Amino acid sequence: MKTIKGPALFLAQFASDEAPFNSWDSITKWAADCGYKGVQVPSWDTRLFDLDKAATSRGYCDEFRGKAVENGVEVTELSTHLQGQLVAVHPAYDTAFDGFADPSVHGNPKARQEWAVDQMMKAISASANMDIKNHVTFSGALAWPYIYPWPQRPAGLIETAFDELARRWHPILDHAEDKDVNICYEIHPGEDLHDGVTFEMFLERVNNHPRCNMLYDPSHYVLQCLDYIDNIDIYKDRIKMFHVKDAEFNPTGRQGVYSGYQSWVNRAGRFRSLGDGQVDFGAVFSKMAANDFDGWAVVEWECCIKHPESGAREGAQFVNEHIIRVTERAFDDFADGGADEATNRKMLGIS
Repeated sequence: MKTIKGPALFLAQFASDEAPFNSWDSITKWAADCGYKGVQVPSWDTRLFDLDKAATSRGYCDEFRGKAVENGVEVTELSTHLQGQLVAVHPAYDTAFDGFADPSVHGNPKARQEWAVDQMMKAISASANMDIKNHVTFSGALAWPYIYPWPQRPAGLIETAFDELARRWHPILDHAEDKDVNICYEIHPGEDLHDGVTFEMFLERVNNHPRCNMLYDPSHYVLQCLDYIDNIDIYKDRIKMFHVKDAEFNPTGRQGVYSGYQSWVNRAGRFRSLGDGQVDFGAVFSKMAANDFDGWAVVEWECCIKHPESGAREGAQFVNEHIIRVTERAFDDFADGGADEATNRKMLGIS
């Protein structure tokens, strides 16, 4: 067994134009002051990070990481959630997702998709330049508008969508193999990879690519009424990253999983600050330790009620209290009788 590293904090929800969240120097100092040992970096946020430089300059990467260490935290991973989303976009979402891309490709889905692939390639190279082995992203989605089978889906529709999704991602995964970096898809509603079955459908189409892996986040499984503990055992060999995020699902006679288009505050299923939701993190951390997960426990704060700075500080303490320092010996070693093979055979009645 291995002891999970942490706590770390995903910075995407905190970066802003206001100090101390508007520069790499100040936000890393703030994260360390909150009690974090690591930070996960949104690669698209130019207030914190220059992806173009990081993809080509190990010197820039050394300086970037060095500043973090100087301020008390490590860089745990890079994120391309926004860029990965744009690798595959159904036309229904073109307008909504244009804002994730550079303005030069707005209104041009083909150019936007090419831009997204280039961003992914750069982010993988940047991870390698930082000697970081795991990278988190979204898969994007072509089939999501057809998630509910009404009207009846034509035969082959989903298969064609996943064939195309795999075709777009395979060169990116191959680049990740060349750079010794794992691509960890956050399994998330709105993505074609939104549960275990869809991950397996994709994995099969990329020929069980060794760089096709998973970020585990129990909050998304609570909202889907999925067994988030069993999921850890099923995918333990592919889970390379871990977001610590809480959620609650409180169905009523008026709404359930779909939540009637309500705001986050009024949804039956909603994200909460750590400890305020329903995730059994005692069981989650125990299972991750038992399965030899040795990556980072990264807090992703999302809550529609609590202030983010309160959630961040409480989150660091919460993770510290849940990380299990694994044992190096069995609890009953004191009663070891010191038996050998001859004794074992005698106890079994084997002559």
